Amino acid sequence: MSETKNIYAARSDADLLRLVRQQPLAWIVSGSGEKFRSTLLPVLAETDAEGRIARLVGHFSRYNDQHQLLTQDPRAVILVLGTNGYISPSWFADKSQAPTWNYASAQFVVDMQFFDAPELIEAHLRQLVNTMEAQAPRGADQIPWDVDQMGPRYFLRSRAIVGFNASVREIRPKFKLGQDERDDVFSDIMAGLKHGPTADLQAWMQDYNRGRG
Repeated sequence: MSETKNIYAARSDADLLRLVRQQPLAWIVSGSGEKFRSTLLPVLAETDAEGRIARLVGHFSRYNDQHQLLTQDPRAVILVLGTNGYISPSWFADKSQAPTWNYASAQFVVDMQFFDAPELIEAHLRQLVNTMEAQAPRGADQIPWDVDQMGPRYFLRSRAIVGFNASVREIRPKFKLGQDERDDVFSDIMAGLKHGPTADLQAWMQDYNRGRG
């Protein structure tokens, strides 16, 4: 029996990297029972020589016990939800269609390794801040912020965190972007999305449905 094609699969490693870069705030989920924890944190993706995401890098507060639990059991799942939006049947000529939600997402099964050497924390924080500042909205007269502007407070705050490298064992992507819709319904969805702040979702849907509506 031939394997059924996953119509919601990521098209490429580049799309997974795009997903994380556009939505770096992710859930770190680990443990079970009394040791179950979840924390929302920004992450940076690092790729291997082939362009695949090999590591996700971030940091915990030292006061968050999840990092201590992860030193005992390093397996975790990092959940990334990117562009998404509600799809209303009110947009469709065919009102018998059901509502749905379109989105781009990925689950990264990882092993966590921690670092707290001052020079490594310094490099990580500068990379994280510079990456986030490069995409932050600002006026024409505003310039990107850097950690040096914190003055002496920077050292104190930097010692309150512990960094992590999350080595990726498996990626479970799901890019539900209208691939299974009829052509007429897809066209109605694209028209309906014009009425809200959904330009990014439209762009992803167009990319995953080349030659349609």
